Amino acid sequence: MSLPTTLLLGFIAGVTILLGLPIGRLRKPAPSLRLLLNAVAVGVLVFLVWDVLSAAWEPVDQALGAVHDGRGGLGAAIGYGVLFIAGIAVGLVALVWYERWMGRQVAARPAGTPARPEGPGAMTIGEVRPPRGIASWSSAKRLSLLIAVGIGLHNFAEGLAIGQSAASGELALALMLVIGFGLHNATEGFGIVAPLAADVDDEGRRRTPAWGFLLTLGLIGGGPTFVGTILGHGFTNEALSVVFLTLAAGSILYVITQLVGVAARAKRSDLLAYGITLGLLAGFLTDAIVTAAGA
Repeated sequence: MSLPTTLLLGFIAGVTILLGLPIGRLRKPAPSLRLLLNAVAVGVLVFLVWDVLSAAWEPVDQALGAVHDGRGGLGAAIGYGVLFIAGIAVGLVALVWYERWMGRQVAARPAGTPARPEGPGAMTIGEVRPPRGIASWSSAKRLSLLIAVGIGLHNFAEGLAIGQSAASGELALALMLVIGFGLHNATEGFGIVAPLAADVDDEGRRRTPAWGFLLTLGLIGGGPTFVGTILGHGFTNEALSVVFLTLAAGSILYVITQLVGVAARAKRSDLLAYGITLGLLAGFLTDAIVTAAGA
C-alpha cells in the first residue's frame, strides 16, 4: 500500500476522536449526569487498560512460548518483561510526580498574593501575578489533559499497527484496524472531556471550555495515531510498541484513580456502577466488531 493511502487511513483512525469532544461543552449538565459521564469515562479507560496491557504482554507471552518449545532462550522474554514493567512504572509514577509538582506551583503562586517577598525592588500589590500556564488551569482541565496524553500514547501504538499492516500489503487487515481504532477513538474522545462536565468555578458557575482547547486535546489524543502510522509504515519494532503501550497503561491507570476519587466523594455508587458498565460495553463492543471481522 502506498504511503499517501496509508497516511489517509491513519488520519481517518485518529480524527474520529473529535466526535466525542463536543460533550465537554454541555452548558448545565445535571449533577447526576455529570457523575454518570465521569463513570462512563472510567469504564472506557478500564477497557483501554485491559486492551493495552493485553497487546503489550503478547510479545512476552510469545517469547515464553518459544522457550517452552525449545525455539529460543530467556533473553527475549526477560527483555520484553523489563520493558513491560518499566513502561507501566514510568507512566504511572511520572504522572504522580507531575501532579505533585503542579500542586506546588499552584500553592506557591495563588491568585491575589505577591509573587515574591516585599522589599527593595519587590512587586507592589498592583503588580501581583496569578499562576500562569497550566498551573492556572482548573483541576478538571488538567485531568483532561492527562487523559489525552495517556490516550495519545495508546493511539501511537495503534498507529504503528496500522502502518505495519499497510506496509506489509495486508490491505484488508489495515482497513479493519482503521475501522476498529476509529470506533475506539470516538469513545476515547468522550473519555477525555468527561471531567470538564463537572468543571465549575468557586461560585458554582459552569466553566465552558473553548473550542480551541477541545481541539488541542483532540490533537494530543488522536494526532499520535497519524504519527505512529507514518513510523509504522517505515519499520517494524515490537519493543517500541511495548514501551508506548505500557506507558499508556500506566498513565491511564493513574487517571482512573483520579476519576474514581471524584465518584467516591459524590457517594453515588449506583451511578458509578451504571457508568462503568456502559463504558466497558462500549469498549468491548468496538473490539468485538474488529475481532468478528477477522482483524
